[in-house]
Amino acid sequence: MASSGEEIQLPLRRKRKNGEESDGVAGKRLESCLDQPTDSVTCEVVTYTASPLPKKHYDADTTEPITCGLESMEDLLSWTRSKANPFSVAVVPLAPREPPLDRCLRRTLVSHDMMGGYLDDRFVQGTNAEAPYAFYHWQYIDIFNYFSHHLVTIPPAVWTNAAHKHGVIVIGTFITEWINGAAMCEDFLKDEESYRRVADKLVQISHCFGFDGWLINIENKLSEVAVRNVPLFLRYLTDQMHERVSGSLVLWYDSVLDNGELKWQNELNQSNRVFFDACDGLFTNYNWKEENLVEMKNLALQDRQADIYVGVDVFARGEVVGGMFETNKALEIIRRHNFSVAIFAPGWVYETHEDKSEFRKNQDKFWALLSNYLYIHRLASPLPFVSSFCQGFGNAVYWQGQHETNSSWFNLTAQEIQPLYYHQTLGGLGWLRSSGCPKDAWNGSCSLLLDGLIPASHTTPVCAKIFSIHVPLPSSTLVSLIYKASPEIAVSLELKTTDASQCTHVDVQEIQLNSVSPEVLDDEHQLVNKFTQLCGNLNHNGWTMRCSQLELHCCTLREVCVKIERIGQPEDRPFSCRVGELMVLDVASLQVPPDRIHGVCIDDVVWLRGAGTSLLNATLRWDYPGNLVRHFKVYWRQLRGPHPSIPPGQLVLVGRSYSNLFRVTELRVPEPPGLLELVVEPVIKMGFPVPESHWGRRSLSYTKDSSK
Repeated sequence: MASSGEEIQLPLRRKRKNGEESDGVAGKRLESCLDQPTDSVTCEVVTYTASPLPKKHYDADTTEPITCGLESMEDLLSWTRSKANPFSVAVVPLAPREPPLDRCLRRTLVSHDMMGGYLDDRFVQGTNAEAPYAFYHWQYIDIFNYFSHHLVTIPPAVWTNAAHKHGVIVIGTFITEWINGAAMCEDFLKDEESYRRVADKLVQISHCFGFDGWLINIENKLSEVAVRNVPLFLRYLTDQMHERVSGSLVLWYDSVLDNGELKWQNELNQSNRVFFDACDGLFTNYNWKEENLVEMKNLALQDRQADIYVGVDVFARGEVVGGMFETNKALEIIRRHNFSVAIFAPGWVYETHEDKSEFRKNQDKFWALLSNYLYIHRLASPLPFVSSFCQGFGNAVYWQGQHETNSSWFNLTAQEIQPLYYHQTLGGLGWLRSSGCPKDAWNGSCSLLLDGLIPASHTTPVCAKIFSIHVPLPSSTLVSLIYKASPEIAVSLELKTTDASQCTHVDVQEIQLNSVSPEVLDDEHQLVNKFTQLCGNLNHNGWTMRCSQLELHCCTLREVCVKIERIGQPEDRPFSCRVGELMVLDVASLQVPPDRIHGVCIDDVVWLRGAGTSLLNATLRWDYPGNLVRHFKVYWRQLRGPHPSIPPGQLVLVGRSYSNLFRVTELRVPEPPGLLELVVEPVIKMGFPVPESHWGRRSLSYTKDSSK
């Protein structure tokens, strides 16, 4: 049954609407999913007692799942996988990139430190934040560190999912500070058994939650015994991480010296070399001068210069080079000496600017200033390659050009593969800009806006590069482009490919590219007919869809460009082209997958009492291949109310899920007794509607507590 089109019932809020208060909280863990028969009805007695859900994993008011760090050594040593919140587990594996990290000679690390951490991003399923901070320049960076001053900082799953989608490694933080930190270090570094226990827990946590390593930051003095064990701790942790988590990293922050003294060096030298040698790299302090970099180059680094990440504080605290909108000055010096860089707290562009409506503009300006010193990495993606350019936040959600919701939202897991953002001149008064635009979208929250001015002197099409990628192509490929363009311009695609055999070379940056301008297929073409039929009844709502077919042999797609050509007389021509979606598909795969959702079950039910209604909170689980989907849509409908004469209701959208797990929160349902149905629709990457027979369903019957 199709959606009724009713307004979405948002589960993504932290407070009740209209100031409603809860009269009571009830909760009960139902039998496990394995114990629930496939087609059975889950039965629930509505009672109002204490909730069994741990408050550190679920919001106390709404039961929304949240991510948190660990505060104490007791928390760390008592941590077990069985106590971990399954919602906090990242579901996106680390995508491959070209070149891989070990072949990047000058890397870029971003350390995200913002107002103590765990803000809007702690809500695993997203939240309705009106002006959140987000990051979307992933093509420039290699490593993302989530930093806070908790003892153990576990990166929120939304960050790991977004980073992994772009091939970026994610590391958490283990930090000790001040008097309490010194006491903890003396305890866990006193002997081999103690430091191995801590290292083993860090490895288990990283493996469980799906991120890729740790920044170790000990910012307190150490005794002779403790400091002697630090390199052993680092080596053991690094070896164990490499064994358990492919591609993992352990980095050391420049703080303690080999004699236990807390004294930041702002460089690698003989006083901290022992820590560098025991792990994967050093993150230096920020108060360096150019002579520090010169001295480091004189060390016998044995091909490990790329493992030195020179710290840059964007807030420009202390005696630093650059910072703020002059951070490029620091990067220019660092790259001149061929070191990697660690950019600390680039959220400065958000924190220090009161007008949050200018956030995208300020963020794009910041990264544009750095772009000459950063290196674009190519996502190595299998087909299908699909992006609607969603940045993971916005003021509405679109699906195939139509509004699905009309409210603010934030969920970085929803972020799609990001394009290249830039501003360039075209000669004379001409210019071209690539930016995210939230005013309209095909899917998600924003489209890619290509706008500018074609000068009269420009006689060839403007070529806007939107992706640098590494995608092996089959013998027959379908390319779909959806866009809205201003009048008097023509829009087409230019693809740049190379012989796949060239991509086996160690250095693939200098390979020869071949330009291909695929011819647009007629609407009546057999392949277009098949594709549009699979897409279902689309209301384009002003969007143009163009399909092209490539017949190539042993080729790899390296660049995707949008060509914009002036129609008419040679004159200065302002233009805009909003790109809604790009899809690159294997013609042989143009079909709806046969997979069905199965194993749907309900548990962790909590009942809240609202104003004149019951509020259902429950965890929904199911099985479906995650590699096939963009997301799932979760619906509900009333099957039977207090009166048997009431007919079944229409499906109403509850929300989107990006894993085989969804927390229904504060769903208004009729007073008991009642019977409702929760329904899960898979939305596959190619956007083809999946038959309802393949959706997942589970009925929930609920009655009053007869004992009260």
